[in-house]
Amino acid sequence: MTDHIQELISRYPALSVCEKGLRDSYSLLENSFSAAGKLLVAGNGGSASDSDHIVGELMKAFVKKRRPDRAFLDKLAKGDGDCAGYLADKLECGLPAISLCAHTALLTASLNDVDGNVVFAQQILALGKSGDVFLGISTSGNSKDIVYAMAVAKAKDMPTIALTGRDGGRIAKMADAAIIVPETETFKIQELHLPVYHALCLALEEHFFPE
Repeated sequence: MTDHIQELISRYPALSVCEKGLRDSYSLLENSFSAAGKLLVAGNGGSASDSDHIVGELMKAFVKKRRPDRAFLDKLAKGDGDCAGYLADKLECGLPAISLCAHTALLTASLNDVDGNVVFAQQILALGKSGDVFLGISTSGNSKDIVYAMAVAKAKDMPTIALTGRDGGRIAKMADAAIIVPETETFKIQELHLPVYHALCLALEEHFFPE
């Protein structure tokens, strides 16, 4: 099995300082998915795009074909024949993940009716369960909506991961695992966040879909 974290560090030596955070984060995610948990992920601005990107890599094939198992395909075949053949060819297995940035009506309702700083916390309260993982992305580590979301996740007994930069900020201190990339400017932090979460997604895909 490829050590995707070590391979990441070989390509980005500056990320060697993140190795413990990367491995701790991977362990939390592997354990959660193994126990039928899911990932909830959120961020602001470019980090909102990263949240959507992470979900896209987990919910369908990333670099490997993820064929549904035979038991599912057999059940599918018992239904509509035209649908079964098409779906059996097109569907890919996924790891359950939700971007909390993607629900426009809910986000704007919360912003308008309550307080924009609780838009992610509200979703974690409704969607999260013990054993799910919350991944909060904030380049400063101090985004209020991410801080509040992490507080709710911890109250719901959810493991938490911080993906951040600079000195890690508040969420790095709150989280069970923290990946603090060694940059201080926002765009440079974001440039390193992408290969970090790609490495995690690659490692998860290889573990859960080995064939």
